[in-house]
Amino acid sequence: MLVKTYIIFKKDLKSELRNRYTTNSLLMFVIVTISIIRFSLGDGFIKPELLSGLLWITIFFSSVSGLSRVFIKEEDKETSLALKLCTEPISVFTGKLFFNLLLTFAINIVAILLFSIVTGFEIRNTQAFLIVLVLGNLGIVSALTIVAAIVSKANTKGTLYPILSFPILLPVFLTVVNSTIKSASGAPIGEFIADFQILISYAIVVITASLMLFRFIWEDI
Repeated sequence: MLVKTYIIFKKDLKSELRNRYTTNSLLMFVIVTISIIRFSLGDGFIKPELLSGLLWITIFFSSVSGLSRVFIKEEDKETSLALKLCTEPISVFTGKLFFNLLLTFAINIVAILLFSIVTGFEIRNTQAFLIVLVLGNLGIVSALTIVAAIVSKANTKGTLYPILSFPILLPVFLTVVNSTIKSASGAPIGEFIADFQILISYAIVVITASLMLFRFIWEDI
């Protein structure tokens, strides 16, 4: 299973490195979004609470716009049948999940650096923020990956993806925003324990449910 998972991951990575469609569109989205935020905020002092929310809004919508095609492209290119014949569903899902995680972390690093430079947003507790970033992205990407599999079977793919994604991601979204606010204020690591527990629990539940349900979604059972 691990070998087939790696093959799926490698296939998607090579495809992305060859055409860079998703990467370029995500980078452009991040740059445009942060530029609009900067011009809208003006030159006055901006509260960290507002900047924390805007940062995660940028991350959320960039993830939604980029990860939706991970299964749609298989349906459009009619390669999904070959994947169904060559490997088991769990390998397809985990391979796609690892690729989405890599892509999301790479884009998020760029987004956070640009956001901090352009808006002057400062994180005082870097250690806590990095943990929140990793756990938050794990939950977000896990949920978006299984939603992408569901949406790939629908007729209205473009509009359905964000509609399904937002309610599912609302708990983790509220948690990461709250944690980022505390990171910006320099709160001690002990104040993040409850947030870490929520994010870990969310990721475990979503990944477990996805692994159980993906076969039925993938094989149209």
